[in-house]
Amino acid sequence: MAPNRKKNALNRRSFIKSTGCAALGYTTLFSSLINMKAIASAALDKSEGDESGDYKAMVCILLGGGADSHNMLIPRGNNEYNEYLTTRSNLAIPKSQLLSLNHAPVDGKQFGVHPDMPQTRDLFNSGKLAWLSNVGTLVEPMTKAQYESNTAGKPLGLFSHSDQIKHWQTGRPGDRSTLGWGGRVADLIQSQNSNPNLSMNISLSGNNFFQNGENTVEYSIRPTGEFGINGYGEQNNYNLRRDAAINSILDREYADIFEETYINTFKKSVDTSEEMSEALSQVQDFNTDFSDNMVSDQLKMIAKVIAARESLGFNRQTFFVHFGGWDHHDEILESQQEKLPILDSALGEFMSVLEELGLENQVTTFTVSDFGRTLTSNGDGSDHAWGGNAMVMGGAVNGGQIFGDAPSLELGSDLMLPRGVLIPTTSASEYFAELAAWFGVNQSDLFDIFPDLSNFYSPGNSYPIGFMDPNA
Repeated sequence: MAPNRKKNALNRRSFIKSTGCAALGYTTLFSSLINMKAIASAALDKSEGDESGDYKAMVCILLGGGADSHNMLIPRGNNEYNEYLTTRSNLAIPKSQLLSLNHAPVDGKQFGVHPDMPQTRDLFNSGKLAWLSNVGTLVEPMTKAQYESNTAGKPLGLFSHSDQIKHWQTGRPGDRSTLGWGGRVADLIQSQNSNPNLSMNISLSGNNFFQNGENTVEYSIRPTGEFGINGYGEQNNYNLRRDAAINSILDREYADIFEETYINTFKKSVDTSEEMSEALSQVQDFNTDFSDNMVSDQLKMIAKVIAARESLGFNRQTFFVHFGGWDHHDEILESQQEKLPILDSALGEFMSVLEELGLENQVTTFTVSDFGRTLTSNGDGSDHAWGGNAMVMGGAVNGGQIFGDAPSLELGSDLMLPRGVLIPTTSASEYFAELAAWFGVNQSDLFDIFPDLSNFYSPGNSYPIGFMDPNA
């Protein structure tokens, strides 16, 4: 028994270095153990995907707080820009500073992007990125009259951070589900991966709704590649005593079936986390240089996991990144000048490394946020609203185009509620269903994952919106 106990102790040290735990005490330790519940059962494969080794991944970037995307994608034609300028007043970006997008007119309108998004402009103009205009959480199509008379279903908790950030991750704005659409997708197609012990859902930002399914949860890792409980194994009196307590928890046998299952799940994670650590250690350095910021660090780590996909047995994966701090009720112009270059450079770098890996067509990156923001100013910022704009990037994207309707930004227009709140014209359900269909989900299963989808889309040969290439 002694040799086995020594082997287990070594495995624990390796596990703690290579998992997403970052505990400083027992409470955080057990919270982290729950985060690392990544022993997903192999689900019945009900997808249309084959098993020929065609790898695909989706990368979700959540702009937490409700990003003011009306200052990211901006109309630049004379008439529409004047509407934008009048409505946005002191929040408007000067027309002379806009970076032009080369695209066919959308409802007769031409667009540009914020001056701090040059790589986004270049990705769009080179056909690698598309915009979705005025997308939001919708239960069913809605007119201004229906909103005002309450004759159409509204998302629960409209304008609420806690509700809306959840709806964008679950794809179910009509209820307060805790199961994410990425998790539901993983439940269907997890068995396409040859490794049943490691979740296909990898989070760089800890717990999230998006990747939580019935049988699948996220596997949390750190962007630095240094996983583990802070200070574990350091030779000082405090850590030695704490480490001894942790080891005691792991080595102990439990009579209670729940406790025994719980600790066995933890121990079972040892081998898979060692496997992840070993696979990542074999990934060679990239030629692409990444910026020194949180988002670039996370996308670089995602690129490393993708590069190790074959040794890890992955054929399908989802990734989650939370880039917070977008709730700009004040100092919006200054805040966006700080945050947009981070997002912009990270997107450009990630696309570059995917091209370096030859996987630009296999990985699709997309943005979501709690909600759009008011077009009118509150004095120095904007407030919670509804419809906004989103980006989708990848070689399988029909890039260089703006999808959805481009509504008038004139105050009092047919889609505008008080204070410049836009009613969405494209539903988040359509947005996500298209991504899921490209990922390999059976069309009939889309309506189970997104119960409101039938209010916007009828089954057919085409995707709901058209921003993804069905042949890719």
